[in-house]
Amino acid sequence: MDMNMQQAAERADEILDGVLGEIEPEVKWTHDTTSVGSCDVTRRRAVMTIVSPERRGNFLGVVDRAWRASGYRMKSINNDPDVPAIFAQTEDGFGVSLIVGGEGQVFFEVDTPCVEESEVAESTTQATAPTYEGMEHIPRPNIRSPFWSAGAP
Repeated sequence: MDMNMQQAAERADEILDGVLGEIEPEVKWTHDTTSVGSCDVTRRRAVMTIVSPERRGNFLGVVDRAWRASGYRMKSINNDPDVPAIFAQTEDGFGVSLIVGGEGQVFFEVDTPCVEESEVAESTTQATAPTYEGMEHIPRPNIRSPFWSAGAP
């Protein structure tokens, strides 16, 4: 793959922008940590919209269909009711995942293939929720959606 780590990180951002753009009604998200390995980069985003347990299946279905429509190969699907996850791979070798964590918080992650070493800048994509810069941890989801949060207390 003729790409450096910065270009791979930008491609990861495009993949994340793409899946988040497919979710209707939209959810609010913020950047999570970027990890840099010896030849790979991981970009992460955390969904700050409350996705109720009643809507979780809808949410996973939207993402699953979007990734399949984009030609991604499904690697594994964890149907655990409390912590479901979807793991897939793009045609150009990027690993993509959706993981539902504590209190139903949804996390997206893209792992790049091994590429040429370079500096990696922070993502230039504008988050749609507060960025929580300077805080040790991103808080649990705290933005209500009439659709995605339906049924949540």
